[in-house]
Amino acid sequence: MESIRFVIITGLSGAGKTVALHTLEDVGYFCIDNLPPALIPRFAELLATPENWIDRVALVLDVRGGTFFDEVLNAIERIEENHSSVKVLYLEASVETLINRFKETRRRHPLHREGNIMEVLEWERQMLEGLRERADFVINTSGGNPSELRRRVLQLLPEDDPVKSLYVSVASFGFKGGVPRDADLVFDVRFLPNPHYSDALRPLTGLDSAVEEFVRAQSVTCEFCRRLLSFLDFLLPHYDGEGKTQLNIALGCTGGRHRSVVLARWLGDELRDRGYPVFVEHRSLSAEEQTMDARDERSSNEEAT
Repeated sequence: MESIRFVIITGLSGAGKTVALHTLEDVGYFCIDNLPPALIPRFAELLATPENWIDRVALVLDVRGGTFFDEVLNAIERIEENHSSVKVLYLEASVETLINRFKETRRRHPLHREGNIMEVLEWERQMLEGLRERADFVINTSGGNPSELRRRVLQLLPEDDPVKSLYVSVASFGFKGGVPRDADLVFDVRFLPNPHYSDALRPLTGLDSAVEEFVRAQSVTCEFCRRLLSFLDFLLPHYDGEGKTQLNIALGCTGGRHRSVVLARWLGDELRDRGYPVFVEHRSLSAEEQTMDARDERSSNEEAT
């Protein structure tokens, strides 16, 4: 268990625990919502087995699991005794904010059966006092929004956490087959000189060095690449800052075999050099044609990590 990182998410109902959990799940944490405190030691034992592949865990523990919060504090101590890292994130908000959120979502507080909701919120706050005192991080979400909370949660991750960055997928495609439906950004590169009109280059693909040299040698290609990188250098940090965890970029040419393939591979290398986890695929090439590029992709990502 020495390499396992635990994040315990707790706090007041309606303060944003679900948003925090989904944020960590999106960046690779193994997440469990509403785990009963009594089961934490057993779960930790399962992670200690040689077959375990989980190295980052996020658990939501709150009043839905019962009132035995001394068990939670004891469980945290037992995990730390095994040299694992445990961080407690406590979320809270003002009474007015919580009441408004329950009204907006039309959901009932888990402890509210009858009586005054303000009394229920105060009761919950008292129940969680021990965990709040133990918390490594306390975030007040009053007046905030989900995007802001996601950003603040990501900022709490350790600097050496390998899954902190925005994950980028770069795809080449052919417009004759349609634009990828999952693309967030689409760039049309049909304005570049087309290798298809060269008898020697037509049967090749953008994975071949001759095609790559032809496309990259054009002055218009160089200018486009410079402007595209400048645009993405501005844009991607803002996506990352807003808590976006995956960005799909598509580059298209007529058939999806030459120009877009060359530029997709180039862009993948550039973004990888900037520290982003990147996956490159060529949607208009056959599986056999992509075999070489897939090997290059794996080796590049291994070197990056």
